[in-house]
Amino acid sequence: MNVLWGGMILIGIVYGAFHGTMQEVTDAALASCREAVSLCITMAGVMALWVGIMEIARESGIVEALSGKLRPFLKFMFPRIPEGHPAQEHITVNFIANILGLGWAATPAGLKAMKALAELEEERRQEESQPGKPKGIASNEMCTFLILNISSLQLIPVNIIAYRAQYGSVNPGAVVVPGIVATAVSTGAAILFCKVMDRKAKGVRGG
Repeated sequence: MNVLWGGMILIGIVYGAFHGTMQEVTDAALASCREAVSLCITMAGVMALWVGIMEIARESGIVEALSGKLRPFLKFMFPRIPEGHPAQEHITVNFIANILGLGWAATPAGLKAMKALAELEEERRQEESQPGKPKGIASNEMCTFLILNISSLQLIPVNIIAYRAQYGSVNPGAVVVPGIVATAVSTGAAILFCKVMDRKAKGVRGG
């Protein structure tokens, strides 16, 4: 990403130099800097509010109650994760944050879930006496979690609403219903894909 963005900036500067529009390039860079700072302040306030609400929900037991509701789904999607394993809690928190549209707040839980899943895979490797099995390869659970995380259902797209409000949308919340429909379809497709690939993987292992 650093190379990509650096290359785009360099191309813009070179293009402006060759076409005599360096003043426009400079003005655009300064305007973008001001806009970026303003957007960051807006998003920081929005995220502080919702992350605080998430913490209140955690302390009041709402997250735990929702975790119970999600347990059958987690068992269906991650049948190889032992009951009570730390990965389950991190995955649940990540899913809840994503469903509420708190993508940034979901990231820490997602990283913890990936770490816990990697540790679980290493434990399995040792138990199955497979020292020669290559390390650094994502397990089936890790791939499933990543796909579900990316395609997650969102009931309240907080980030998008904040962006629309920042840029002067008349009705920032108009994206809620289309967002629910789109993410519901993407989540359904992700679940179907994960289960199909899981069945293929089981067939390969069985063969």
